[in-house]
Amino acid sequence: MLEHTFVHIPGVGLGTERKLWAQGIVTWRDALDCACPSGFSAGRWDQGRRLIEDSIISLGRRDHRHFAQALSSADHWRAWHDFRRSVVYLDIETTGCSHLSQVTVVGLYDGRRTQSFVAGDNLDDLPEALEGFGMIVSFNGACFDMPYLHRRFPGLPTDYLHLDLMHALRKLGLGGGLKSIERQLGIERDDDLKGLDGWDAVRLWNEYRAGREASLETLIRYNAADIENLEILAEKAYRELRAAMALPCDADGEGARPGE
Repeated sequence: MLEHTFVHIPGVGLGTERKLWAQGIVTWRDALDCACPSGFSAGRWDQGRRLIEDSIISLGRRDHRHFAQALSSADHWRAWHDFRRSVVYLDIETTGCSHLSQVTVVGLYDGRRTQSFVAGDNLDDLPEALEGFGMIVSFNGACFDMPYLHRRFPGLPTDYLHLDLMHALRKLGLGGGLKSIERQLGIERDDDLKGLDGWDAVRLWNEYRAGREASLETLIRYNAADIENLEILAEKAYRELRAAMALPCDADGEGARPGE
């Protein structure tokens, strides 16, 4: 989808992007071959072409920072397929929802391996574990997970691409919390995890702190289910948002799972 994207050019919105597609300028290569499309002055188009050339180079280098800055946060979903090999699915648990609450567990899933970081154990290893990833996928992470993590780790980079599935799925008519959306889509969890929510995560942490080790095990499995299901939802969101763009032509192979 990135190579069909023109909304990162200053002054180009969705309407202008569609007009470019209608003129046969569907990819960045098409744009470089076009002297000047309708609706653009020569000077403005030259500026746009320079930005497109930078984007081609940046995509070749898999430079996520370029696109994290160039695209609005609402358009970061467009990068999911091209950066799928450097995507990390992330979810945190906390002691509550106030600004004084503490991070208790952080889960990372890269499509192959799940890692858990626990306060009082290995939580301080999280920043190093995030190195090498270019895109974060979360659910409500823009308002919840990432602000908590940046308070806990002030030096954590802010230049990731970030697909917040709560907002992406709302565009597709899927509202409510993560567990509600999973149920709407028929995504199942293990029986002992069904019905657990964020407040249960707080309870489980308090039980663990009181000496019940089994509660931490359940909390980690609950968190792992969150992040592993985010991959399923990200694939759906990307596929359906892309289809809704109604490109004049389409590329093959963009339905592949990360790592394939």
